[in-house]
Amino acid sequence: MQQLFSIFVFYKPFIIWSLIVNMLFSFVKLEVIMIIVSKLLLVILLWHILNVTRAKRILTLYKGWGVSTIKLFSLLFLMDLILSIPFLLVLKEFT
Repeated sequence: MQQLFSIFVFYKPFIIWSLIVNMLFSFVKLEVIMIIVSKLLLVILLWHILNVTRAKRILTLYKGWGVSTIKLFSLLFLMDLILSIPFLLVLKEFT
């Protein structure tokens, strides 16, 4: 349970950015599947940036808590899907 909470703490700063990306892609009239695929690519890009830069220390902190980087980013993407899909479906009805 503590691992899931720590992953949510990692995801917290990205919630607003995720909603902005959702709205931007939705207003461009992309389909929900395309938005999900593009967000998967954004998560992969985030993983790459964190591995290459000095922010790698953050990943070391999570490894100390027993959360691997694959588990961290896959659950990050899953949490983003759980929050994004209902938001996108509601937003699609109003645009």
